[in-house]
Amino acid sequence: MLSEMQALASRPRLLILEWLKDPVAHFPPQVDGDLVADGVCSLFIAQKLGMMQPSATGHLKILERAGLVRGKRIKQWVFYQRDERRIAELKRTIDQEL
Repeated sequence: MLSEMQALASRPRLLILEWLKDPVAHFPPQVDGDLVADGVCSLFIAQKLGMMQPSATGHLKILERAGLVRGKRIKQWVFYQRDERRIAELKRTIDQEL
């Protein structure tokens, strides 16, 4: 649980999780990949965060290692979506511990 909590200890990562909860409301349509079925292109996430893609990718990798998002490669891009099952497990754990 520590890695998950560390992943959540960042405003950009919290924003990413918030935006990915409703990707259609927060991101424009994509040429490759469906926003809901495939996830959001890391380039769009970087643009919305207002940071260079390597910085955004660093945040996404932390979230992915914590199991909170999943990455899916389509062509040369990686598309990210929330892992709702894992997020629900984390919420239950937090509720039990607190």
